[in-house]
Amino acid sequence: MNKLILTFAVGSLLLYSCGNSTNEKLSNQPEIAEHNDHHHDDESEAIELNNGEKWQVDANMLTHIRNMENDVVSFAKVEQKDYKSLSEKLQSNIDLLTSNCTMKGKAHDELHKWLLPYIDLVKELSEAKNETEATKQFENIQISFTTFNQYFQ
Repeated sequence: MNKLILTFAVGSLLLYSCGNSTNEKLSNQPEIAEHNDHHHDDESEAIELNNGEKWQVDANMLTHIRNMENDVVSFAKVEQKDYKSLSEKLQSNIDLLTSNCTMKGKAHDELHKWLLPYIDLVKELSEAKNETEATKQFENIQISFTTFNQYFQ
């Protein structure tokens, strides 16, 4: 239940921040309410391709995603694993990504199907109680980037 509430809260925050600068917040309130009614809280929502092609992610957003992916790839190669430090770096890029959300439409919706479960994985990594748990969450994050690269460019 707590995971569902947390996912909904994060999703609402993400949707609120997407495409809304401080000057636009008041004029876009009906759109925000509409977004909040749309659930992104279940990993079972399958990501769809764009008519058989990968979705285009806006360049400024893709930068943060690639930074996270590079951190994950680099981390896999190091001997001493500092999972807490990695989770902090990933969360920092998530914060930058969500605060700079410029995408709209179907590509935006499909990206959220990947992003919300990914955010949960990073949170679970940060809360891992031991190295075995952290290793498993790290592996799940690696798989998440494989999924990202299947559907987005």
